[in-house]
Amino acid sequence: MEILKTRAQLASRLSAFRDADKLIGLVPTMGALHNGHLSLVNEARKHTDIVVCSIFVNPTQFNDPTDLERYPRPIENDIEKLTPLCDVLFMPEVSEMYASGEQWHIDLGRLEYLLEGRFRPGHYQGVTQIVKKLFDAVQPDKAFFGQKDFQQFKIIDSMVKQLHLPVELVMCPIIRESDGLAMSSRNVHLSPAEHQQALALSKTLLFVQQNFENRSIAELNKSALEMLNRSEGVELDYFQICDADTLDVVNEKTSKHVIALLAARVGNTRLIDNIILQ
Repeated sequence: MEILKTRAQLASRLSAFRDADKLIGLVPTMGALHNGHLSLVNEARKHTDIVVCSIFVNPTQFNDPTDLERYPRPIENDIEKLTPLCDVLFMPEVSEMYASGEQWHIDLGRLEYLLEGRFRPGHYQGVTQIVKKLFDAVQPDKAFFGQKDFQQFKIIDSMVKQLHLPVELVMCPIIRESDGLAMSSRNVHLSPAEHQQALALSKTLLFVQQNFENRSIAELNKSALEMLNRSEGVELDYFQICDADTLDVVNEKTSKHVIALLAARVGNTRLIDNIILQ
């Protein structure tokens, strides 16, 4: 695995692969890698010839400076995990990716302000800004993202379509701990007791999925909110059953694709999760 720090180095190395008609896959990450990330890398390995992984903790998508500061950065461990799986690791400094005073805005419509957007204003502008930069730097044929950040995937898909970017997006399933907790880089901040409390999130989603056929949306919403609100240590931001194409709230089972999404704080750690219902 080659570790490259600049866009010029990356362009030079990837041009040789491109000239040899190699399909290039990109897995963008912020590091603190777990098996969820590695599943994306393995999926990229199946579908492309050259796998590029990026590690970059992107400052423009954090609206809370404390959250940026607390974000885990176990870089040596990350490199060790990626070495047998990846061809190129792109690991730039902030100054390599951003010019001083740089501005960015893309019209993402209602998607930007729903769900996560309500609680993290500006977050998706920062996400699209860095993903566009990574797409420009790598020029991948395919880019791989996790379902856990479902809204983020929809946002990036919207950007790709608006800007007519020549990349195919691939969404990969959520990878969970053996007890059901969705894998997240933020899980390292959970104490053993908080980890147990956080299981209420996946248990609620599983309950909703298992009962989707025989209960109404209203009944499912009521039961899910009761389960989450009575769960010790869980401070709920939202639970919503949505049309998976638009992320609009649904009240009837008329949508072709339906998903349940939630976000909650457990201790000082904010977690998100979702499950596809239909």
